[in-house]
Amino acid sequence: MAAYGVKLGMDYETALKVGSPFGGGIGLMGETCGAVTGAFMIIGLKQGATDTKNKASKARTYELVKKFVKRFKTRNDSIICRELIGFDIDSKKNLNPDAWMIVIERCPDYIKDASEILEEILEV
Repeated sequence: MAAYGVKLGMDYETALKVGSPFGGGIGLMGETCGAVTGAFMIIGLKQGATDTKNKASKARTYELVKKFVKRFKTRNDSIICRELIGFDIDSKKNLNPDAWMIVIERCPDYIKDASEILEEILEV
């Protein structure tokens, strides 16, 4: 969020704040991967409409989200955090060091994939 948000006119601190709830599959709940959620926000920043009557822009935004998800799933089989890392990350205080090593090893690849896909579909 911060890297691309700045490129699209959002200041760095605001981008960090806006993206902060999405780590660990949205608030460490293991739901949609934070890298995926961040990509959705970037798609919205780049393509989203400010006029609710702009149906073409809204349709294009949804089309890009679907395209992103299809490509991310092709690479990783899922967009769900718990499925990507292989366990439920419901509370970081309950994770043992081995579980944290999985997060440290896998999540940077998901972030990289999300970035590459964004660059492919948005040319950011």
